[in-house]
Amino acid sequence: MRILVTNDDGIHAPGLATLEAIAREISDDVWVVAPETDQSGVSHSLSLNDPLRLRQVSEQRFAIKGTPSDCVIMGVRHILADHPPDLVLSGVNRGQNVAEDVTYSGTIAAAMEGTILGIRSIALSQAYGPGGRGSLKWDCAREHGKRVIAKILETGIEPGILVNVNFPDCEPGAVQGIAVAAQGQRNQALLAIDARTDGRGNPYFWLAFAKARFEPGNGSDLKAIAEHRISVTPLRLDLTDEPTLTRFAQAFAE
Repeated sequence: MRILVTNDDGIHAPGLATLEAIAREISDDVWVVAPETDQSGVSHSLSLNDPLRLRQVSEQRFAIKGTPSDCVIMGVRHILADHPPDLVLSGVNRGQNVAEDVTYSGTIAAAMEGTILGIRSIALSQAYGPGGRGSLKWDCAREHGKRVIAKILETGIEPGILVNVNFPDCEPGAVQGIAVAAQGQRNQALLAIDARTDGRGNPYFWLAFAKARFEPGNGSDLKAIAEHRISVTPLRLDLTDEPTLTRFAQAFAE
């Protein structure tokens, strides 16, 4: 099996090294094509007005000056054009990608691009807690990654579907199982603007979530992570809402 590994945190990210190690447990034919720099939050963007710069880092490892979606396209259509990958693995992201995160995440977008190109694709992310990014427990994803990926592949991924996997913020032995979960929804009332002033007196702003108690919905990816379970969420490329489609069709037919 040929595996293409990518991410949105950049070619030097520890999560990419973690995923590469997981991929090599599955196959001896692993290729890495990742962004030259951190591309977190770029979603499914493409570099349409700038050239893509390709740099070979080492054997079967490449860096692209572009987005995660650019990396998948370059990997499939250029670097591996003569023998495309059988599987795209994106991550392991530094921080969870659950709920609304999936609409912003470059990690998810890379898996979306793989799916668009007709390749089975899985996005993987490692949650972190109050300790921040400095306390990321990469061993959780490292120990459980192969088993989760193998089960997903054994079960099968239908065309037009990608799979979003999130590992909880705990040691590998503390994982409380695997939850096949729906995409959750945060309380957007907690979304805040952190206004500050720089040394010259000019204002600048950070997007942030206010700290407050929030109870995630049952059966959601948010709930699974909170309960120290690995969340597995299938996502569709087709964003059409069928009930509303039917309702609008009836309304406009009048």
